[in-house]
Amino acid sequence: MTDEPSFGPRLKALRLQRGLSQTALAGGEISTGYLSRLESGARQPTERVIDHLARQLGVDRRAFEAPPAAGSPLARSLAIAASCDAGDAGDDGDDGDGDGDEAVAGLTTALAACPDEAPLLRWQALWLIARHRHRRGDRAGERSGLEEMTGIADDLGLPELRCRTRTRLARCLRAGGEVARALELAVEAHRTAREAGLGVTDTGTALLALVSAEAEAGRLPEARAHAEELVALVAGRSDALRAEALWSAATVSSRQGDDDAAHAYLHQALEALDSRVDPVLWARLRLAAASLCLRSRPALTERAAACLEQAGAALSLVGTPVQQQELLVLRAQLAFEEGRYEDARAAHDRLDRGQLVLAFRDRIRLETLDGLLLIAEGRPEEGRALLKSLAEEARRASSHDLAAETWRLLAETLEDAGPPGPA
Repeated sequence: MTDEPSFGPRLKALRLQRGLSQTALAGGEISTGYLSRLESGARQPTERVIDHLARQLGVDRRAFEAPPAAGSPLARSLAIAASCDAGDAGDDGDDGDGDGDEAVAGLTTALAACPDEAPLLRWQALWLIARHRHRRGDRAGERSGLEEMTGIADDLGLPELRCRTRTRLARCLRAGGEVARALELAVEAHRTAREAGLGVTDTGTALLALVSAEAEAGRLPEARAHAEELVALVAGRSDALRAEALWSAATVSSRQGDDDAAHAYLHQALEALDSRVDPVLWARLRLAAASLCLRSRPALTERAAACLEQAGAALSLVGTPVQQQELLVLRAQLAFEEGRYEDARAAHDRLDRGQLVLAFRDRIRLETLDGLLLIAEGRPEEGRALLKSLAEEARRASSHDLAAETWRLLAETLEDAGPPGPA
């Protein structure tokens, strides 16, 4: 057993450099709880555990030893930020306290002050900053960092970094409504993963980004084929990647109108993930299930309400601002489907438009609900004009599936209104 005090920070830094979750690094040989205590310094590893972790990371045992010197200001700031980064919360988890904010602020300052630092070190720093901004809903800041990382990864020529950067940038752009470019990047990430023979994690996350972008662009046959490829790739796993793969397949099936397959995939996803492995993803899956239930016809409001209650309890503890807003949007939609229009309007109006950090699709759906409420409140012309403008906005963003969904809702409101009266 080692008593090296630097072991925990070095272990965490090596894990984050490789983009691994604690679950992936543990590899079924040790528990994630034990790994978390190792990283925090609360426990020291045995010789067997050191050998296992070195194999998982692809490094020599000496990599866990402290460097002989403190390193550059950027290296020091990177180490501090890495030690404050969320442990098991995943990419969408919270940092837990204000230490993460302060550490990332220091890292950002050090990065600006060291423009000539080694490219690989800059990439690592930018990766941590982008993760932090993603959690805070700062999509513009996240995108800026990822754009720079893409250039660095290309210069370095490392396929792992090229794939991971493009995957994350594609997801960021899709969430912001830039579907066409997101699709291009996702295609490149998937191609890189396949040509370089990267592992299941890199290939799977690239496929996740590709399926999402294809579905958003209305390329549903291609999205379904890639979703099936993804589900086959992660078969037999019981981790977050498999749960997200099943969720992705459910989303595509739903958009193709195959609600039975969608519910079946999502049920598998809900069963596949233990809340202790990734509590944020566990809650987000329940948000997805509630959304699917509300889009079914007729809407499955009781099941949606049960999912939202479970998600709300979890997100009250671990939720980010983005997820809290997603929850409120779905609660407003549930109230609307149940005919509780005043409650729906109250929930809708609780969302401050100046503070929205929702993804493009969720923001369009929130404003669509506003249009439907206007119609229910006796202002049909105003409501239908809003729905038409939202459908056009989605079309201009190349979000063809979302545009079709909004046009369908508009058509239904016109049908419900009956034939027009005399001019």
